Amino acid sequence: MRFGVGNAGRQRVAPAVLLAVLVTGCSGADGETAGEAAGRSATATATAEPARRGATVGAAGSACELPVTFDTARSWKAEAVDAGQAGESGGDLAELADAVLHQGPVTMVCEIDAKPAGHIGFLRVWTGRPGDAGPREVLAAFVAAGEDASEEKYRTFTSGDVTGTEVEYLTTSEALDEPKKERALAVVTADGPVVLHLGGLDSQEHEEMLPAYELARDTLRTTA
Repeated sequence: MRFGVGNAGRQRVAPAVLLAVLVTGCSGADGETAGEAAGRSATATATAEPARRGATVGAAGSACELPVTFDTARSWKAEAVDAGQAGESGGDLAELADAVLHQGPVTMVCEIDAKPAGHIGFLRVWTGRPGDAGPREVLAAFVAAGEDASEEKYRTFTSGDVTGTEVEYLTTSEALDEPKKERALAVVTADGPVVLHLGGLDSQEHEEMLPAYELARDTLRTTA
């Protein structure tokens, strides 16, 4: 389902999570259900290796133009998200789009799909308006506005010319029988706050996708 084409000719899409909530019995690429995947993750051990670099996003002319730039893992596919065009669909779909695309003080503007690399999940980028809040405040508000979160562990990180806050936490949802690992970070730029978030179908997928998140974090820079 597409929600129009941006002025620069790149497709602006509604995030896949918006489509997923409209479909019941959602399954992975191999046909397993979320519940089956949860059982698989309970005994599996992550064997992720450092991510190989693919494209860089954030700069003018890239798939997503952002206040920051970072490298994406090889085969992961970045696409811009236009929250305004998604909301123009009207009716219940517009309300659903608004709920999915806005979380706390930030709005989703880019999602980087792990499916081409063989995983089920996304690295998503959210931005907000300039203000007085620091990265810890922005990140705490983002986490609080999402699914039920617990066991949050915050820490400061530095990458290049930016210093921000990172959090690891667990979320609980009706789709899985056990809590799911998630991770996010926030930095504040002259153009406003930026949040990068990594979820995943389940905790095993999350662990296997962590190298892509770590690559993005470690190459994060403000846009020149």
